[in-house]
Amino acid sequence: MIMSQSRHFSSLLTVLIFICLVCTVSASPSLHPDEVKALKDIASTLGVKHLNLSEDPCLTKTLVITQDVLKGHNSTIRCDCHFNNNKTCHITHFILKTFSLPGRLPPELSKLHYLESIDLCLNYLYGSIPMEWASLPYLTSISVCANQLSGDIPKGLGKFINLTQLILEANQFSGIIPKELGNLVNLEGFRFSDNQLNGSIPQFIGNLSKLKRLELYASGLREPIPDSIFRLENLIDLRISDTTAGLGQFPHIIIKNLKYLVLRNLNLTGPIPTTIWDLPNLMAFDLSFNRLTGEIPANAVPPKYTYLAGNLLSGKIESGPFLTASTNIDLSYNNFTWSPSCRERKNVNTYESSQSKNRLTRLLPCSAISQCQNYSKSLHINCGGPDVTIENSRGRFLYEGDNYGLTGSAMNYHGKNWGFSNTGDFMDDGQPEDAYSISSLSVVWFTLLSVSSVSAKYPELYQTARRSPLSLAYFAFCFENGSYNVKLHFAEIQFSDEEPYARLAKRFFNIYVQGKLIWEDFNIREEANGTHKEVIKEVNTTVTDNTLEIRLYWAGKGTTIIPKRGNYGSLISAISVCPSSESECGVEVTTSPVTKEHKPRTYPLILGIAALILSLTFMIFGAFYWKKCVRNADAGKRGSFSLKQLKVATDNFDPLNKIGEGGFGSVYKGRLPDGTLIAVKKLSSKSCQGNKEFVNEIGMIACLQHPNLVKLYGCC
Repeated sequence: MIMSQSRHFSSLLTVLIFICLVCTVSASPSLHPDEVKALKDIASTLGVKHLNLSEDPCLTKTLVITQDVLKGHNSTIRCDCHFNNNKTCHITHFILKTFSLPGRLPPELSKLHYLESIDLCLNYLYGSIPMEWASLPYLTSISVCANQLSGDIPKGLGKFINLTQLILEANQFSGIIPKELGNLVNLEGFRFSDNQLNGSIPQFIGNLSKLKRLELYASGLREPIPDSIFRLENLIDLRISDTTAGLGQFPHIIIKNLKYLVLRNLNLTGPIPTTIWDLPNLMAFDLSFNRLTGEIPANAVPPKYTYLAGNLLSGKIESGPFLTASTNIDLSYNNFTWSPSCRERKNVNTYESSQSKNRLTRLLPCSAISQCQNYSKSLHINCGGPDVTIENSRGRFLYEGDNYGLTGSAMNYHGKNWGFSNTGDFMDDGQPEDAYSISSLSVVWFTLLSVSSVSAKYPELYQTARRSPLSLAYFAFCFENGSYNVKLHFAEIQFSDEEPYARLAKRFFNIYVQGKLIWEDFNIREEANGTHKEVIKEVNTTVTDNTLEIRLYWAGKGTTIIPKRGNYGSLISAISVCPSSESECGVEVTTSPVTKEHKPRTYPLILGIAALILSLTFMIFGAFYWKKCVRNADAGKRGSFSLKQLKVATDNFDPLNKIGEGGFGSVYKGRLPDGTLIAVKKLSSKSCQGNKEFVNEIGMIACLQHPNLVKLYGCC
């Protein structure tokens, strides 16, 4: 099916990237002719297929692209026009982000002799970093995050001696970090997270005295961390996680300017040095999932965000400034001693933080629950959303919601027999308060057919989800002992495949049931074969101490920047737990008393008959619409197209031209020989859509006319 569109597609690669510039000065200095020619070569290498370059693009010192098609994109071409008595301009900043450009990093940028900054993040570029850039004498910043760059990190990067920023995160680089990078003595930012590196964290990093930010989330580097890193006086932000070889004893850190310190899952041992609590500027402090021991000083003042989950810390800290400060503190999974009179605090997570012999006191040490009054054997939760009633052949079942107001970055909540523990802050998202429950993205298709953002058996369960940047545990207490079937419901509702660069987004997290790792590096999109599609994972487990725990843990892997910074971590839509002997269980929502035996219902037959009648009705109306609207109206403009014509128009249905996907197939952008811009919907062989649906769809699109709806152009 082919449709014409009056507006440009967002991020369409036919964008004219160097036009429509705003002129605010009376003089008209011009870009140097060599750079005009270079821009054409650069556009070709980046994969911009159609270029309409202004002959005089440098009209102001700062050139901001203002074309409508670029709205929402972060792009700037900045020029310095002070040369040759203000008559000649040279480009100094080249920033093109979120365009899904499909080409390579252009060596031709070396022809922009005065270039200071290159930022090509959030595209679809492949290959490696061109060594030609090393000839740029003023280049200080290279940022190519979130692309498809691969291979070894080039040793030649050591020649870029003026660099202050080197941002390579969210790519596919492999191998070691070459020692030649030790020549970059001016580096202030060094970000290598989300790659496929191996070997050790280089000793030379400890010699980069100007370094302000070092980020190595799950980079693949697994050897011990050099102590010299912790003596870099200018460090403001240090984040290293999931380097399993470990660091041994806690390092001695006296960096006064430090604001963010993440040393998570590094096998750190021993006590936390008391000097840590004296760092004046520390705001976020994450030592989760190490093997730290000892007590926290009674007079310790915690940073605003303090995460100590998953250690062996002990002692009593109920009094003093540590718990009374206005901070978010996670103490879960430790061995603290709590008095019976302790009280729950809103921003303090004490889940599983007690060494008490009483299971309930150990689970929820400061709650009023000390013993079970009755026991349950089922659990149904609509994660991040309201109460939802699901209807099937066995009856109507209530999935309890967990959207009880705002949740903090360190908290545990519990109801009568279940609750959740959440910890972690989404750093870099620019939000003072994070959202831990999210709703499905509103995906607006230019076809007429997509009526729901999620195609699912029970779509109500996949409209919301709870997410966590570190650790999220759902727990049930006062549960009958026995064997249970656990169903975990997932749908990737935060990512989208509309832009090619967005397809590079990767969400990995680990899933534990009853403390046992069940799935490592779980990827919702991969398991569901796309975004906004449901996937249900099942596992059998045993309850022996009347408690059940399902925990999700983000191990630092995957992207943290797509579609914007702060989108990562675990995500879950719903949970259902039933005895292994039952396929469905729980509280049935009825108007009469609930019985354990669910009788067969007659309404599926009624629904089937109704569906058959509706289908016949749609076929009749579809045929009528086809005859009236398709065959008669605009008959000269619409027509049949061959498969060969559509392959030519869409570059053989090139994945790079894919701009959407629905339950019945994918949509590709294309261009006819006469230049007409079209969208082609290709039905999937896995789709249940047949001839009648095809006729209905064509008829409806042909008849409905609206400025915001596409028009039918033809079919094949």
